[in-house]
Amino acid sequence: MATYHSQIGSAAWSDLLRLLKDARVSDLRGVPKMRTVGGRSYWYDHFRIGSEVVDRYIGEDSKELRERLERVREIGEARKTGERERARLMRILRAEGYLMSDGGTGQIISAMERSGVFRLGGTLVGTQAFRHYEGELGVRIEFSHSAVTDDIDISGFKRLSIALGDTVNENLVDAFSTLKFEPFQSLEKNKVWRWRQTDRSTLVEFLTPSREEDEGLWDLPALGVSAQSLHYLDYLIAEPIQVPFLYRSGALVQIPRPERFAIHKLIIADRRQAVPDQLKAGKDRAQAAFLVEVLSEERPEDLAEAYEVARETGSEWRARLDATLARMPATRARLEALP
Repeated sequence: MATYHSQIGSAAWSDLLRLLKDARVSDLRGVPKMRTVGGRSYWYDHFRIGSEVVDRYIGEDSKELRERLERVREIGEARKTGERERARLMRILRAEGYLMSDGGTGQIISAMERSGVFRLGGTLVGTQAFRHYEGELGVRIEFSHSAVTDDIDISGFKRLSIALGDTVNENLVDAFSTLKFEPFQSLEKNKVWRWRQTDRSTLVEFLTPSREEDEGLWDLPALGVSAQSLHYLDYLIAEPIQVPFLYRSGALVQIPRPERFAIHKLIIADRRQAVPDQLKAGKDRAQAAFLVEVLSEERPEDLAEAYEVARETGSEWRARLDATLARMPATRARLEALP
């Protein structure tokens, strides 16, 4: 049975998230400007450097973002106070026993955040994302094999990466080199989608959804890297959420919605039944079981909708879900009992 964090910890998490969202708009250099692309509206920091006009992407239009942009001067004036308050909130979260990032992982994810990876649509997936549901759901995640990894997986939509018309602040190849990461050369010339740290086992991979029959490599122009395309990934990273990354004074990252993460894990667990990936399949099932248990109590409507969408996507999706759930009778019973 899941155990929950105290109200003090949950309040500190929420306050840290609010301050990190404020910080995202605290250093605007010009005038906020909205642009519509493909039926969606996006906000940009519109300013001039010499004779060049720059539009730096801020985020997709929402009521919450518009309210922040209306308070941009107030937020900017409170920036230093906000940094001190974030450090205080991090001390509370440590004392409350929240899972903190280790130094090596913290350095690379913080470097990507500063470069604008998450601002430009990058979404943290895999176990690094799973750890963040502790704060999002207010539930304790034990430090076990299901919450430990040396891999950092970043996913993004190719079409969004093209549509935004903006790029990272710092070339990621240079950022990775500074942190002693070396690229893995792919079979396709000049397309690099993963890096391994030379003095640790940390592996960084970039992924993107595939709606084609094959799963080839595609460019993510906004991030300046290539990405391995994968089936089922578009379902996972649709409508991601922002959460605090717990390292130093915090960083703002994107992760999938917890209900979609849980159902996606059930799907890919079946895909990983081949011998080399059986350990990963077991980890997928453990993470899915944990989230389904919590969400069936805390957010049953959201979980039911995510499950229904996946089952209605196609026969292959239903077959993979059913194959995994045949091994997980308790999880299957919870899903079948949803409203």
